[in-house]
Amino acid sequence: MALIVLAADKGAPGVTTAATALGAVWPRAVLLAECDPAGGDLAYRLPAMDGGMLNPGRGLLTLGATARRGLEPAQIHEHTQKIIGGLDVLAGLTHGEQAAGLTWIWGPLGRALSGLPHADVLADCGRLGAHPQVSELIAEAELLALFTRASLDHVAHLRERLALLPKGPQVAVVVIADPRTYRASVDEVRRIVGGQAAFVAGLAHDPKGAELLRGQWGGRLDRSLLIRTARELAGRLSSQVRVS
Repeated sequence: MALIVLAADKGAPGVTTAATALGAVWPRAVLLAECDPAGGDLAYRLPAMDGGMLNPGRGLLTLGATARRGLEPAQIHEHTQKIIGGLDVLAGLTHGEQAAGLTWIWGPLGRALSGLPHADVLADCGRLGAHPQVSELIAEAELLALFTRASLDHVAHLRERLALLPKGPQVAVVVIADPRTYRASVDEVRRIVGGQAAFVAGLAHDPKGAELLRGQWGGRLDRSLLIRTARELAGRLSSQVRVS
C-alpha cells in the first residue's frame, strides 16, 4: 500500500508523538516504522501489548542484520512488535552510532516499506538534513509530511527546505499549533508556504494528550485535542495516497 514519510526540518517538533497519534487513528491497517538515523525512543516511550516494555533490540537493527543479501516486504513483520492498543511498530535505532553500519539500508528499506501489502506505512524520519542517506528512503514514499511550528524561524527554515526538495513524493505541511490560535496559525503558514505544498493542515500541541498516548488508550485519550485533530489529519493524509 502507501509509504508516508513524517519528518521536520528545524528540530523535530513532535514528529514521533504525531506519528504515534496518527497510527492510533489511521483509517486502514498501518505500520509505524521508526526510521530516524539519529536514533529514536519508541521502545522506551510506549508500552508493549502486554503492558511491559518493548524489546529495544528488535526492529530496524535486527532487520538490517538479516537483510544484507536483500530486503523483501515479507521480512518486515518478522521484526515488528505490537504496542498497547494494537498498533504494529518497527522500532528504530536506539542511538545514532548504530546508523554507521546501516548506511546501505535506507533505499532497500524504502522499497520494502512501499511494497508492504495490506497496510500503509507511517515512517518517522525525524529531522531532515543531518543524515542525507535517508533521502533514499524518502524517494520511495508517495507522500512526505513536513511538520513545523508556526513561529517565524521554523516557517523560514521550512520554506528553505521546500525549495531544496528534489522532485519526488508529493509534500504536505503540518503545523503543530497552539489550540488557542489553532486555525489562525494554520492559515498563516498556508499563506506563507503558498503553492509549495499539496496542502497545509494542523495538529494540536497537546502535552496532556501526548502523556496519555504513552500508555492510556481510549476514554480520556480519545477525547483529547491531540487525538481529535490527529483523526482529522489522518483522514486528510490517507485520502491523498492511493490504496493498492
